[in-house]
Formats: sequence, structure tokens, C-alpha cells
Amino acid sequence: MDTRAMKILAAIVDEYIRTGEPVGSKVLAERADISVSSATIRNTMAALEQEGYLDHPHTSAGRVPTYKGYRYYIDNLMNPVPLDAEDMEQIDGLLEQTLEDSTCSPEEAIIQNASTALAEITKCATFSTNHVSQFSVITKVDVIPTGRRMYVLLMITSSGAIKNRICRMEFDLTNEQMEFFNSFVSKNLQGVNLAELTDEYINKLIEALGAYMITLSPLLTAVCELSNDLMQDNVEVQGQTNLLECQEFPVMDVMKFLENKNELSALLDSTFSGINIKFGGEDSTDTFAISNSTFVSGTYYKNGKPAGTLGVIGPMRLDYRRIIPYIEYFSDKITRLLSEQSDQPPQIESEVKDNGE
Repeated sequence: MDTRAMKILAAIVDEYIRTGEPVGSKVLAERADISVSSATIRNTMAALEQEGYLDHPHTSAGRVPTYKGYRYYIDNLMNPVPLDAEDMEQIDGLLEQTLEDSTCSPEEAIIQNASTALAEITKCATFSTNHVSQFSVITKVDVIPTGRRMYVLLMITSSGAIKNRICRMEFDLTNEQMEFFNSFVSKNLQGVNLAELTDEYINKLIEALGAYMITLSPLLTAVCELSNDLMQDNVEVQGQTNLLECQEFPVMDVMKFLENKNELSALLDSTFSGINIKFGGEDSTDTFAISNSTFVSGTYYKNGKPAGTLGVIGPMRLDYRRIIPYIEYFSDKITRLLSEQSDQPPQIESEVKDNGE
């Protein structure tokens, strides 16, 4: 693309983002940075349309950017607006507020605070995924009797997550059986990474129960189920009102997205670096998509590995120059805060220990 075409494409995208109206050659000819005739502008716009960067939605002379036009603009033409010191100070204050009153783990609280703050600042809906649990190890498993043949299995991880599940047993457990179970899980599960609690690993543990296999195997199965719950990737959405109030979004599309938001998790590739942008409706297989929308996300890290994503959902004519620097700063800030929260994990046990029985 030559310099003139790049200038005209950038001007069209900027103007369309600002007004939401198709952009004609007359508007562009009035810009000081485009010093060519209206005829030349029209010819260039026609060429850009033919190459797939612009669309001609109406019989008027105005054009609007296509998916391809937006991507070229973002990758090659956009001039990001850096955050100033006041912006960064505001974000730091919102994210570093006390976590003591939070009912979730510190890592989860950091991500929730960031998602809420990003929605407040950008006036867009925000989404986040959290893979922090994949880095967690089991710090405690306890079984608590709550009634006849009823027990609560409690699991605590190094990330501060707490999960519990009610287990209905076929027999009431004796004190000896409960003491054996607590000792067994302390030897074989404490310090184990959640990602290692596969069905194969649990089956080895069940076999190692020996004479206690029949009575205690349901508890070990419940441990595996709790681990799977903690490893589940969920998409959290903040600022849902911003979605519903956006006149450019069909209400039914928004409702469908909110009902099926977890489908977004599989489409957010946490292995990329930098900013990832997806346009709703660009891929016909994206059944969750909101028409005329954009998903802009960044990756945050823990211990040098991707730990989740944070981003915004807005109309396709988002002010990318301002939104992208915000997401970059939020992602970097979450990474730093997670590093501060991170402790050295215990030694992971990859084999079943001899229980001595």
C-alpha cells in the first residue's frame, strides 16, 4: 500500500470511529494532512474498496472500514495514545486497594479489581479468564463429618482458593479410617500440582489405599473432581450494562453472548504476546459473537507463564488508539501484582508414596 492510500485509509478509520457515519471524499479533502484533489481521493477509495479494506454500505459516496481495513489500521497506521502519569496513578490506586475484605483468593481479587477498573475507565464491558489455578499446589485436604454418612471434603491450594464438596458415603467412617485418610492425603497430595491430578494419578492413589479402598475411594474421587473445578476456565464479564446500553449491538446477540460466555475461553489464545483482537462475526463459526463487536485482550503472566487474559468488548469502531495502551498497562500491572503474591511452590510429588500399610 502506497503512502497516499495509507493516509486515506487511516483518515477514514479515524473519522468513522469518531462519527459512526460513512466517510466521503469531501470530508477527507478538507483535512490538512491529505493534500490531493477529491477526484484522486475517490479513485484511491475505490481501489481500497476493491482490495477489501473498505465497504460501500449505501448508495451514498461514503465508505466504512472492513475487518481487513481495521486490522491493517491497527497493525500499521494507528498512533497509540500513551497513558500519562495521572492515568497510571489512577489505575495503580484502583488495583492496589486492600484485598483483606475479599472473599476470594488474592490472585482472584487482583483480576476482579482489574476487570472492574478497566470497565469503569473505558466505559466498555470487560472480560477476563484466569488460569492461575494451573500454577497452584494442594496445601490441605480435610474430611469433616456433617451427619450420618455425610462428609464435607475441603481442599485449599497455594493460591488461596478454597473448594468443598459434600460426599454421601455408604458407611459411616470410623475415627481410624478418618485418621488414615488425613494421613494418606498429607503424604500423597500435599504439594501436588493441580494439573497432575489426572484420572490415572487418582487411580494409582486408590490402589494404594489397600484395605481401605472400598470405604475411602469415593473421597479420593471427590478430590479429583474438586481439582477439575479449580482448573476450569471461566470467563468473567464486568460492565454488562455497557453492553446492553450500546445501541450498535443487537440485544439478542448480547443476551446470547452472556448466556454462552464461557465459549469465549476456548477462542482466547493465551500463548500470544501483546494484544489480540477478534471481531464479532468475522468468523462464521463463532456462534457466541456479538454482531459489529470487537474483543481486544492482553495476556498477563505468573512465574513467566501465561496466566490468563483481560480485555474489553465494544463496538467495532472502538478508539483503539486509547483502548490498547490501557489493556497493555493493565496486563503488565496484573503480572507485577501476581509476581508479588507468588511464593515458591512446594516440591511437587509425581509418584504415589508408600503409605506404610
